[in-house]
Amino acid sequence: MPTDEISAAAAGSWTLGDRTVHRMGFGSMRITANPDRNHAIALLRRAVELGVNHIDTAAFYVSPGGTLRVGTGPARYATELIRAALAPYPEDLVVVTKVGFGYDPQAGFTEAYTPAQLRAQVEENLRRLGRDQLDVVNLRLGRGPGPVPLVDRFGALAELRAAGLIRHLGLSNVRPEQLDEVAGIAPVVCVQNNYGVDAYREQDAFVKLCGERGIAYVPFFALAGTGREAGASAEQGEAVEAVARVHGVTPHQVRLAWTLHQGPHVLAIPGTSDPTHLEANIAAAALNLTEEDLTLLT
Repeated sequence: MPTDEISAAAAGSWTLGDRTVHRMGFGSMRITANPDRNHAIALLRRAVELGVNHIDTAAFYVSPGGTLRVGTGPARYATELIRAALAPYPEDLVVVTKVGFGYDPQAGFTEAYTPAQLRAQVEENLRRLGRDQLDVVNLRLGRGPGPVPLVDRFGALAELRAAGLIRHLGLSNVRPEQLDEVAGIAPVVCVQNNYGVDAYREQDAFVKLCGERGIAYVPFFALAGTGREAGASAEQGEAVEAVARVHGVTPHQVRLAWTLHQGPHVLAIPGTSDPTHLEANIAAAALNLTEEDLTLLT
């Protein structure tokens, strides 16, 4: 596809509360990996040029010394790179961030549970992004229940929403019963979970449930592929390769197209630090899979 024909808008749109976004977005975790700050800024601006108006981030997306772990060298925060590249922000741009995890230069990544910790993370996101209000904040849950009940953590964010610091709320790394647990506290506009054509397919029912409730489902690691994540299926990985050959595209593009075919409420947020991969990912917004393709990938 010619570069001038590539557009995230080809995937269609969905609403996150009162904000409308193209279903093909951009995940910012990988942009911190390149030590060239100008490279990251140019990549973010290119994503917006290609129609991206939904960027996923977190204050704990930070790469000290060029790695996503504690190391040497200056820290590069994805949120600060987004601000440097895109502020003043386009009116239609929606930046979705996460709290629940934190980063300390000495201790590394830690979980945040208390209302005070969560508020501090919200304020950090506001400061690094240069915003007065965050468009969407996802509460990122850990593997265990944690010392503070979910309703208290989500309730703390709901109070910040009522105070005007947050526009909309979502949940990440969550189970269906946890979505029910917070019902009535504040609306949930999106769920962000690990899901892909050849991994974590036990999420299929949850994806459908979110669609029935009008909640966006936003897979992360949708490009991981066979063997990259627990639960990956070798058979489905082979099917991805076969469909890619038929269409003359890459397996990554097939994975993204399959993601978008799972429902009008399903959003894609592929991340990359490579401009060529960025264009290929967004080009997948226009890739139409046949019923035969989808059957093979099921």
